[in-house]
Formats: sequence, C-alpha cells, structure tokens
Amino acid sequence: MAEAFEAAVEDGLHLSKRVYFGKDRAVAPPKPPTAMERAAGYSYLPKSPMLYAVITNPAIVDNPDMPSYQPHVHGSCDPPALIPLQMNGVSLEVDCFLDTAFVTLSGTWRVHCVMGSRSCDCRIAVPMGEQGSILGVEVEVPRKSYCTQLVAMDNEKGTEKIDGGTNISVKLRWSQKLLYHDGEFTLNIPFSFPEYVTPAAKKISKREKIQLNVSAGPGTEVMCKTTTHPLKERLRQAGKLGFLYDSEVLSWSSSDFVFTYTVSSSHTFGGILLNPPLVHDVDRRDMFCCYLFPGKQQSVKVFRREVVFVVDISGSMKGKPLEDTKNALSAALAKLDPKDLFNVIAFNAGGGTNILLPLNQAIKMLSDSCNSIPVVLLITDGAVEDERHICDTMKSLLTSHKNVCPRIYTLGIGTFCNHYFLRMLANIGRGHHDVASDVDSIEVRIGGLFARASSIFLANIAFENLDQLDDLEVFPSQIPDLSESPLIVSGRYNGTFPESLKVNGVLADMSNFSIDLKVEEANEIPIGKCAIDLRYTVCNKDVLTAFIVAKHQIELLTAEAWYSENEELKEKIAKMSVQHAIVSEYTNMVLLETHVQQVRVTFNLRVSSKADKKSKTEDSKPQKILTLHNLGLGFGNLSATVENTPPGSGDVKHPDAAEVFVKAASDCCGRLCNHCCCMCCIQACSRVNDQCAIVLTQLCGALACLGCYACCGGQDG
Repeated sequence: MAEAFEAAVEDGLHLSKRVYFGKDRAVAPPKPPTAMERAAGYSYLPKSPMLYAVITNPAIVDNPDMPSYQPHVHGSCDPPALIPLQMNGVSLEVDCFLDTAFVTLSGTWRVHCVMGSRSCDCRIAVPMGEQGSILGVEVEVPRKSYCTQLVAMDNEKGTEKIDGGTNISVKLRWSQKLLYHDGEFTLNIPFSFPEYVTPAAKKISKREKIQLNVSAGPGTEVMCKTTTHPLKERLRQAGKLGFLYDSEVLSWSSSDFVFTYTVSSSHTFGGILLNPPLVHDVDRRDMFCCYLFPGKQQSVKVFRREVVFVVDISGSMKGKPLEDTKNALSAALAKLDPKDLFNVIAFNAGGGTNILLPLNQAIKMLSDSCNSIPVVLLITDGAVEDERHICDTMKSLLTSHKNVCPRIYTLGIGTFCNHYFLRMLANIGRGHHDVASDVDSIEVRIGGLFARASSIFLANIAFENLDQLDDLEVFPSQIPDLSESPLIVSGRYNGTFPESLKVNGVLADMSNFSIDLKVEEANEIPIGKCAIDLRYTVCNKDVLTAFIVAKHQIELLTAEAWYSENEELKEKIAKMSVQHAIVSEYTNMVLLETHVQQVRVTFNLRVSSKADKKSKTEDSKPQKILTLHNLGLGFGNLSATVENTPPGSGDVKHPDAAEVFVKAASDCCGRLCNHCCCMCCIQACSRVNDQCAIVLTQLCGALACLGCYACCGGQDG
C-alpha cells in the first residue's frame, strides 16, 4: 500500500512537468529523483509535514500565473495523482517538558500547479515522532479558515476545493515522547523536506525558523549534547534551556530536527508537580504528577531476568510478521546473561487466537522465581472472545502469587487486536503495553519493550505518606517498575498534599530503597508558548502538566471503561477528551469552517483631531461543522482474527478500490483509520523515519484536507 502512495506521488511529479515557469532556465521545477537514486532506496513517503494537490483531471495542471496553453489531456487519473505543493515558509516551535515534547509547526504552501480558473482537493500528511498524537490543526485560505475540535457527537460532513494559485497557511500541533537512554534525552522531529517543494521562482524569500524550550524539572542542570541545526542559546536557567534558529535559506531543511541533551544526575531523581483542576474540568479534584528518572545506568545493578515469551503464531502472523518476530526474539536472547532464564511459548488456535492457556502456562513456569523479576512478554495480532475473563483470571493468579509477582508486558500488532485488553493485562501485571501498528515496526517495538522489561532495577514501588488525602486515585493503580525509561505516575485527590512524597521500592540486591521527592506547584514556572491547544494562547507549566496527566489518565481509564463496561466512565473520558483536546475512543474530530464575508474599513472623523482613526471589522458567517472520524485505536476485530487476516490487510475500507492509496500512518500508539481516503494518503507515513522507530500515531492529517471527502463521496465505509 505504501508503494501505491509512492506511485501516486511519482505520477504527480510527472504531471508537474506540465507547469511552465518561463524561458529563464534558472527557474525550473526541481527534478524528480533519478532511477539510480530510486534504486538506492529513495522514497516518496513524506519525511516532514507535506501538502499535496489531489489531481483527478490532469488537464487542470498548469502554472496559475503563466498559463502554457498545452494540448488538452484526455482521460483521468485513477487513482488520483498527488502533486507535492511548493512551500514558501516554515516555523517549528517545540517545548520539551518531562518526557514529552509539544510541537507546533506552521507553514505556508501554494497551489502552484493548478490553473487559476480551476480547483482541486488538497491533502495534508503529518509524520510525527515517538508516540505522536495530533492535538490540533488550523488552516487559512482566502475568505475561509478551518480549525479542529473534539466533540462527543456526530455532525454533517462536507467538502471544499481550493483554487489554483491559492496560498494555504497551516498550523499543526502534536505531542510526542522524548527518547531516553542512559541519562540522555533525544528529540527527533521529522523535518526533512524534498527538493521538489522548494519554490521555483528565484526571488521568493524562504525563511526557516526553529524555536526550542527545554525544562527538565527543578534541581537539575540541563546540558545540550548534539543538534542537527545551528541553534543559538538564548536562555539558560536552573533546569531550563532556550534556543532559536532563524534564517533565510536557499533550500529547505534536508534532515530531521534532532536534539539531544542530558540532565546532570548520576542517580535516580524525580519530583512531584501539583496542579489545580483547570476551568470546566470534569474532575474537580486536584491533580499530581510524579516523575522518576533513572539517571545514568552504567553502574546500576538490574534484576536477574526470567522471561517467558508468549508468541502468537496463528495464520495471520505467517510471513513477514512472524519472521520479524523471530528476528527480534533472537536479538533479545543474545542480550541475556548466562545466569538469566528464558522460555518461549508459541500458541495457535486454528481459526482464532486463544491467549488464556499459554498465559496460564507462562505464569506457572515463573511461580518459583526468587531474587529476580519474572516477566511474561505477550506478542499477538488478534482478538479473542473471552478477554474480560482472561483479565479476571490474571488478576486472581497474580494476587494469590506467593513469591515475586510476574510482570506482564504486551505488544499488539496491527488494529485487529484489542489494544485496551492488552493494556489492561499490562496494568494488572505492573508492566507496559506497546503497539506495532505497522508490520515493518515489529522488530523495533519488540526490541524496545524487551529493553524496558530487562533493565528493571527498582521494583515494588509504593507511595508512603498519602494516607491523609481524600478521594485519592492513582494512575496506574499498580505502579510499574523503574527501568531504563522514565516513570510517570499521576493522580487525583482532595485535601492537603504533603510537602514531600516518600517513594519506597526494592533494589536488585533485595535491599530497600527510599527517596523523598520535593513537591512543587506546577503553575509557578512558565515554559513559553503553548503547543497544546488552539484555546490556549499562553502555555505554562500547569497547562503542560494538566495535559500530561489527562493523556495518561485517558489511556488508562479507557482500558478500565472497556473492562468494566461502565457508561458513566465512558462519558467522563469523552468530557476529558474534549476539555484537553486529546484524541479518545469516545469523541470525534470535527473541522470548524468559518467564512469571512468581507472586510470593512471605516473612518471615524473628529472635528478636534488632525488625523482620521481607522478600524477594521470582519463579518464572519456562522461556523460550519464538518465531521471527520474517530481517531482512536479501536477495540479489535474478532472476525478478522478468526479469518486469519494478516495485519495491515483490509484495515482500511473504502467504497471504491481506486480510492485506496496506502497504509495508515501510526506508531506504537497509533491506529489505521478505517474511513476516508485522505487518511489513507497519510497512512504511508508509518515508514517515514527509522530513527523514530516507525512512529506516526493517531494521525489526523485529514483534519485539514479541505474537502478530500469528495474522493469518498461523503460515505462512511
């Protein structure tokens, strides 16, 4: 499917040769990659936010400013060709806070390839970094503007085409996780623009800007290690750094924006951030966010490893999924020490996926573990009928376990498995859940999950002095172990929070560990402009903390809502989703379209004044709501599992085969959207960046498609 997307872009680039730029040979459209470059692995999949003109009628392709009057082209493009639009400016703003980066990308593109008298659909592709989640989209075109919003209801659908020669201003907001290893954070944002989006005209100003703010928490010192772009330091305070890059360029950035920094602490450290509920928050209790960072790991002793891999080898896993799983397991086993123990259970229940039997067997194998942290690592691509019963059984088994309770780590492949069932299993077993929504990302995701499970050095973590709080709720209720990755635990409460929080645990040598974490009011420290939501013009630490807490809780509460089938909890999640602009299973994304009717300039004349006073007013028509689709992970597909449908096959359904472009863009937390053709366009982005471990999540580039529903005829399936 990704090949189909690349073919559509290649067709678009061939069509763009019809665009005439005059007799000046120095002004010509950039050449597509040569056959030799393609053979060397060149890809048309976007490696940065991109806009495309969707061309079904090739006859409309021409320079809107300088028509060439070329011979008429008969026929149509089926499937449509995608012509990358030329970009006139780009600005990137990033706030790094704790383990999360909040990203705002603003850009201006021009429909340079369509006659001024004709129009076309435009499509946005948004590749994002590790565990990326779209937060909002703004689009401005002459006389109209669009912005996204989450709602808990359905509305009408609509479409709008864009005239040739139009300038399109787009602002994209998303969040993504920072990679963390051995005390070093890595920010990786797709920011590599192909040559063919550089404007052909010589005198067009091309400005590229990057603004970066880093906050690692109080009592820390942040040090820059490496950067791919020439940043200038403009802020240095305790625990905070600020950088700026702003320049006129001849061509756009040709590499991802990668920034690494360290937090100067050789040992485990952390803190507590307190936050009052935001205005109109559905939960009126105060919130807290506890973060623990492992520090440098060279001298830290980890627990002896006993791991049982429970691997789904059903018919849907045959071929590349199973081969990549085998490769990942081989790489994992090579990292075990001679004293470590492992086993592999392969399960296959013809025509379906039976998980309870191998899970029971794995828990039984680990029943006699001591002086180690036993781990069950479940890998599956399917759903089963008795998932809630499996959760009940695991709860009972782990509660009654005499020795060290086994941890359960889960990896879901594709969209046919129920990721919330797998997340619930991980919550019950004090483990973690991850997603490989693209088949090509299986090895990377298994490797990352195993690294986390095999580097545990602090277990049985518990809070000591929270007994005086009322209505206390901790997320997750079973606190996971601390390994090579940061640990975030959040909660809600009423009452007075203690001045410091004591965190206890057990180290790998079976000695007790205790640390006092300083409590800080999150709203005391501003962090810069907000990259979270269109509703916030200024973003400070309390807003960022509230977002991190809300996103964390929505993911865990959705698993709990699925498990308990609690309708009130589902309604609460929907309200939280709308309040914090976080995608959920119980909300839809809508596009608000506003028509600017006219601009009036009035002159207020005063006898006593020597100068006239001007004022501008805009008359805007009421907003029109265009419903997109639910962008959540979904709750699995039992029929596809029974039929042994391979992951990635049939994930996206459309009314016409010609509308099928490519595979859904998503990462460990992403989903393959199963409705509109515009989403399919962006779905190919799942392979845009190997360093980001194929991570493009919950992608809704379709939000600003400006009418790509025309391709689908406004239908749902």
